[in-house]
Amino acid sequence: MIASIEGRITAVFQDWLTISVQGIGYKVYAPPSAFGKVGEETLLHTSLIVREDSLTLFGFVTSADRDLFELLLTISGVGPKVALSILTTLNADNLRNAVVADRPEILTRVPGIGKKTAQKILFELKDKLPKGLDAAPITAFDDVNSDVIDTLVALGYSIIEAQTAVQAMPSDAPPNVEERVRLALQYFA
Repeated sequence: MIASIEGRITAVFQDWLTISVQGIGYKVYAPPSAFGKVGEETLLHTSLIVREDSLTLFGFVTSADRDLFELLLTISGVGPKVALSILTTLNADNLRNAVVADRPEILTRVPGIGKKTAQKILFELKDKLPKGLDAAPITAFDDVNSDVIDTLVALGYSIIEAQTAVQAMPSDAPPNVEERVRLALQYFA
């Protein structure tokens, strides 16, 4: 119904923002990557969720993110809030890597997703991901890297920041957790 929205950001909240279009303010739920500053012009690709008691608009920076959101909604038990939480916690590449490598522990880092739900999402997405995406290289998230990510998240970094720092490590990085955490912290400096 509503494929996109373009207007001025008039308010930013924790998980939604208000976009003013010709004097009408639209409440749009979005991942933080879609948030700009109040007063900025923005264009978001949207998905309108129609329920018996509400019309809810979800916005994304790219149409690919919107399509992935809508793909997540096809999985039984995954509603719009959980799908948005997945895309807020993991970027599209990290989600794809989790699916291709069959790593449910990556999805269990998303608030509200347990092990069974993570396994179900991975199973359902294996056949639904667009063809060709699994040809991209996969960053190995072995136990050491998972421990590094968990440590960085405990230190207050987002999971996306932690995963980016781990992916930026040189291939000859030391195999122990402490040294890898130190390298990751240097990445942030």
